[in-house]
Amino acid sequence: MMTDFIKSTLLLLVLLNPFLVIIYLTDIMAKLDGAKFRNVLIRAGLIAVVVFCSFAILGTAIFSQVFQVEFASFQVFGGVVFLLIGLQFVFKGPNAIEVLRGESEHIAGAVAMPVLIGPGTISASVVIGERHNVLVGCAAVILATTLCIITIFALKKLHDYVRYRREALIQRYIEIAGRITALFVGSVAIEMMFQGLFTWLKKIS
Repeated sequence: MMTDFIKSTLLLLVLLNPFLVIIYLTDIMAKLDGAKFRNVLIRAGLIAVVVFCSFAILGTAIFSQVFQVEFASFQVFGGVVFLLIGLQFVFKGPNAIEVLRGESEHIAGAVAMPVLIGPGTISASVVIGERHNVLVGCAAVILATTLCIITIFALKKLHDYVRYRREALIQRYIEIAGRITALFVGSVAIEMMFQGLFTWLKKIS
């Protein structure tokens, strides 16, 4: 039981991947001081927890009964969206996420979607809900999101400490790392599309 709980927590945490998220948020870190950045990130985390828990509780029923679509359709479409994000990173680097996020008066909501809440993390939430009962599933979601937020706080501190001493090096690292993330994002996108297609093939066969 505990092993399954740890696996579920790690599944969502890996897809949240705070080491990638911190790259997505470089423009916000430059605009906001430490206190405001923490407040924005905490609010974004709370939004993400509510969404993840909703999908963990309702599972695939939220697609079939509420939206009247198959979960496989969401996986294919989510894969396409992820693939477009990956392509944006290839050609534009980390600045791509600022374009995708757009200008928003409510920064917490803009950070929650699409930085934290995406096709991969929503799919993981559904899987977690199928593995566990409501309380255990929500606990795994909350723990994974909390660990992600805490790690981002720590990386923000490290970023601020190093930036003033090696700013050019940090910017170069962010540029390279941002483009490398495109490989990971693109791979996840293709995997999601294949999973959705395989589900459809099994259904019609």
